[in-house]
Amino acid sequence: MQGKEMDAGRLLRAGALTHRERAAYMKWNVVTDSSCDLIPSDYRSDVIELSSVPFEISVGVRGYTDDEQLDIEEMLRDMEQEKTASYTSCPAPGAWLEQFEKADHMFAITISSQLSGSMNSALTARDLALEADPDKKIAVLDSRSTGPELVLCVREIERLAREGVGFDEAVNRANAFLDKTKVIFALSSFDNLIKNGRMHKMAGFLAKALGMWGIGGASDEGRIVVEGKTRGSKRTVRALVDCMRERGFSGGNVAISHCDNHAVAQALKESILSAWADSRIEILPTRGLCSYYAERGGLIVGF
Repeated sequence: MQGKEMDAGRLLRAGALTHRERAAYMKWNVVTDSSCDLIPSDYRSDVIELSSVPFEISVGVRGYTDDEQLDIEEMLRDMEQEKTASYTSCPAPGAWLEQFEKADHMFAITISSQLSGSMNSALTARDLALEADPDKKIAVLDSRSTGPELVLCVREIERLAREGVGFDEAVNRANAFLDKTKVIFALSSFDNLIKNGRMHKMAGFLAKALGMWGIGGASDEGRIVVEGKTRGSKRTVRALVDCMRERGFSGGNVAISHCDNHAVAQALKESILSAWADSRIEILPTRGLCSYYAERGGLIVGF
């Protein structure tokens, strides 16, 4: 089998295989930072090999690595009890480089470059990898988003792999896909905003006491924008559906990430299906980084 794979590799580099033959031989490698809410060890695909590089999350004196061993419930409890500001650190170039060295064809998808240095780290690692092996193909994609929008992009790359398109064409299509997808969110806790000085303590206390939710999305550049407030989970679900409609959603793929709030995520799914019956909706728990930003109860929606 190894000899067959080596022969296939030479044919692929020579462009001697058809799309169908290429799809049969190639297994694209996709690596995301841990802002993506997919768990690599749970991801099953015969055309994609998924991996992840972790963020580091600091809460008081405690440090957390956002990998598959992270106890998110423990991290959330520490966040809720900690009085001081916490912070995150993006993956270093070495973490990306370790993944880039494993394959000849690699897609890297990062959290918005407006929110983190993760993309810059990935670009540095790409340059180092190509310096060592110029024949590699490495595409670094800026999601201009986080969480569920990266999930949708991974699914799209898998679809392109099954279609048998070439790597360069898949890069163009994946970037075009990210230009069309959107992300919105609903926050029921404002503790991080208060601790990091982005919301006045009294305003945050009143919002929490009144059961207020913050509703927002991402700008075209990938910056987080809080657009309004609503009260109660039912109104929040309606507000999120309205946000999707205003952004031009008319049915299709949706990913809903929730931080310890499956009930509201399920209610949102049902409401989306009531409005757009042909939608295909995936519900996922947030991993560490999105749990840090969304906080307990929060939802992030990609579509």
